[in-house]
Amino acid sequence: MAKPYRKNAGMIVFNAAGKVLAGDRIEYPGHFQLPQGGIDEGEEPRAAALRELYEEVGLKLEAPVGEIPAWLNYEFPEDIPKKLKKYRGQTQKWFYFFWNGLPEDLDLDVHEREFRSVCWMDLDQLAQNIIPFKKEVYAEIRRHALPFISGYLKKIGP
Repeated sequence: MAKPYRKNAGMIVFNAAGKVLAGDRIEYPGHFQLPQGGIDEGEEPRAAALRELYEEVGLKLEAPVGEIPAWLNYEFPEDIPKKLKKYRGQTQKWFYFFWNGLPEDLDLDVHEREFRSVCWMDLDQLAQNIIPFKKEVYAEIRRHALPFISGYLKKIGP
């Protein structure tokens, strides 16, 4: 029997400059990614996104401002952490959050620390430099996110 995908929520946090909040992963130093985390049994993806956003970067927001309609999947490589080896990969529901704060004000130690640091980053740069096993998912995120972020920022104005 094939291993299942782990359900996961992803958070695309962007600011007024159109940059996204990216974290430098502890277990893959130098590889930045968007915040993401597992969806608990019986938990709604949107609730998981809000919970994980707080647990990963200490950011409490009321609600997402949008979402990518489809679930996106990727396969895990062989060298993933032991706790994830029972899964073949992740199936992810991605949500957009607008936040115009300073990354240095965030608390990366609310839960189990996953990022060495966080910063605002250009989505193109992030998608080009993502760890190889996530490249296809990040290309799809980029395809959806660039027009969404641009449209959202036009709608809210300067």
